[in-house]
Amino acid sequence: MAKPIKLIKKVEFTEEQKKSQSLESLISEVAQNKDSLLDTLQLVQELHNSGILEALNSLVKAKEEVAKIAVGQMMREPVANIINNAMAAGGALTALEPETTKKLMGSVAKGLEKAEQGLQSNSKVGILDLLKVLNDPDINRAIGFGLNLLKGIGEGLKE
Repeated sequence: MAKPIKLIKKVEFTEEQKKSQSLESLISEVAQNKDSLLDTLQLVQELHNSGILEALNSLVKAKEEVAKIAVGQMMREPVANIINNAMAAGGALTALEPETTKKLMGSVAKGLEKAEQGLQSNSKVGILDLLKVLNDPDINRAIGFGLNLLKGIGEGLKE
């Protein structure tokens, strides 16, 4: 039968041995990732040549000043209004059915095409032309839509 172990020796590496192991590990990693490291070096060189790297370094060094400027710009009334309007528009869009919005945007695009064609023809519209087009089902539908839209807007403004 073997003797029981009574003493465990802890191996202490010298500072030189630790550095040597670290260097060997690093060399092994470099060898395994040669292609990606070369690509990274090429990217960094291109950033340096174009001046972008220097700009990024300056930006990082001046991070506190940049943050102060950014916050100052965000606190300006026009920027705050843009943010508030975007949030209100986003809230309004969430209340709409996506299919209705899609249909409306498609109709607006088609209407803009027709309006452009009308501008190109440079024809004059008279009173009788307006009365005649009321019989056109597409125009009648659009006028009905517009009138109902105006009624809804008016009801919303009353609240």
